[in-house]
Amino acid sequence: MAIPERPQIVVLMGVSGSGKSTVAGMLVSSLGWDLLEGDDLHPPANIAKMAAGHALTDADRESWLAAIAAWMSEEYTAGRSAIVTCSALKRSYRDVLRRSLAGRPGAVLTFLHLTGSREELQRRLTARMDHFMPPDLLDSQLGTLEPPGPDEHIVSIEIGPPPHEVAAAALAAIRAHS
Repeated sequence: MAIPERPQIVVLMGVSGSGKSTVAGMLVSSLGWDLLEGDDLHPPANIAKMAAGHALTDADRESWLAAIAAWMSEEYTAGRSAIVTCSALKRSYRDVLRRSLAGRPGAVLTFLHLTGSREELQRRLTARMDHFMPPDLLDSQLGTLEPPGPDEHIVSIEIGPPPHEVAAAALAAIRAHS
């Protein structure tokens, strides 16, 4: 896919275990865009808190979301299209990310919400070996999740199919929004 005339930022959102990193990797391979794994911007205290089995609070997420928003703004300003993985569980969190591109002429921001059943998410988290987020925090994330409202214009993508099919659906959504 050709680089769009105007920078496009795609936020792959969803609870832990929804496949954000896997799908993002496939998209970056197809598109050649920059990628930010949102988890990489968590301060050490957040990672330690989650690794110890404690859910993050809104206050814990504040600086993390600000760092992601700043990165998105920098990518747009540099004229680069990019993909960022971020749980973006609440509307207020998504609003922080939206504000990073507010007032930018021609800015294209697309949220893709990777969704699946609790059972599928639990299965994936239990099989995952190299992540700081313990499977026990899934219920906390699901409890925090505010499903996107129709006014948010967020594309939901079911994670049940094989990853390459999920990535193909995400790519189709990106093309539709460019």
